[in-house]
Amino acid sequence: MQSRNSRLNSSALRGAVDLAAVKAAGEAAQKAEQTRAERARQAATGDGPALADYPLVLDVTEETFESEVVQRSAEVPVVVDFWAEWCGPCKQLSPILERLAEEYAGRIVLAKIDVDANQLIAQQFGIQGIPAVMAVVAGQLVPLFQGAENEANVRKILDQLIAVAEQRFGIVGGRAGGGGEDAAAEPRVPADPALEAAHEALDRGDLAGAVRAYQNVLSERPGHVEAKLGLAQAQLLHRVEQLDPQQVRADAAGDPKDVPAQLRAADLDLVGGHVEDAFGRLVDTVARTFGDDRDAARVRLLELFEVIGPEDPRTVAARQALARVLF
Repeated sequence: MQSRNSRLNSSALRGAVDLAAVKAAGEAAQKAEQTRAERARQAATGDGPALADYPLVLDVTEETFESEVVQRSAEVPVVVDFWAEWCGPCKQLSPILERLAEEYAGRIVLAKIDVDANQLIAQQFGIQGIPAVMAVVAGQLVPLFQGAENEANVRKILDQLIAVAEQRFGIVGGRAGGGGEDAAAEPRVPADPALEAAHEALDRGDLAGAVRAYQNVLSERPGHVEAKLGLAQAQLLHRVEQLDPQQVRADAAGDPKDVPAQLRAADLDLVGGHVEDAFGRLVDTVARTFGDDRDAARVRLLELFEVIGPEDPRTVAARQALARVLF
């Protein structure tokens, strides 16, 4: 399984990554949609379990990942906690995630994956350090954060995740009595057909078509925030689609002054969910270069800020770091 970015419309959760390879983009989302339809049929006929019957915190293995994470993500955002017994920060973060999963009462589900026992999944997700937390929504992967976070920050990130799941994918979890079923039953009417067409092109992996579609929207409405975000993400995906990750990383490590190599590596960092690494790489590149090379690194960093969102703490910190090396 190979990861790639996709589009979201929340300030801090704007890096959705398909669980399928680029050439098979949309397969996971299609499976999730099929599961969603089947769950709706079961709910109507009483043939299957209700969402309230599912546990809110569960241990996931390579064997159960498809059913417990990908398919369930059609009904509720699934937060994935990558951890290990020897990891000290994991022991601080995991109780926070578990407590919030219970508190949110079905608006999210927490899937815990032991990276030692499930190394294949960790490799497929590109996990380079733990704790690492991601989410799956409608079959798409959303990188959340890496490293320990305090409860206030985790709560803010989960709130944004839930908003994205509801607004973009129409997925509203929740236990019985929480209003989730009524909200999920409300029809979603596209407010902007041109923008919806661009979103759909991105979802099905037509990256060139998505770039053109977002550009068309922006040609008529240059200040359209969601179209600017979608264009930035489509362009990012288009840049990394044909890259050889091993070669890119070898080139970047071999010559820190090779600016195009650093730009390619930063793109891969971001697509893999390593936001701080991507930002840090480009800030360092700006600091060590001059003229056109410096401007290229600076512009790429600003483009990646658009993908993650201006209010994200990682963007704020990187902007401050960029200001320090520029001025």
